[in-house]
Amino acid sequence: MAKRPSIPQFVNQVRAETAKVAWPTGQETVRTAILVVIMTAILSVFFFGVDRIFGFIVQQLLSLAA
Repeated sequence: MAKRPSIPQFVNQVRAETAKVAWPTGQETVRTAILVVIMTAILSVFFFGVDRIFGFIVQQLLSLAA
């Protein structure tokens, strides 16, 4: 089993790994956030429509049994 590093060693390792990360620019972050909002809106409309269709089908099937 590997020996656990001391706290200062751990902090230094975390800093070294964090420096390797390719951080997105502010513009990339805004662009991605806008895309997420748009896709969420599209999917919510889609699932709302699917839910309404299935609700209608179930309602029609239940009215046949009554």
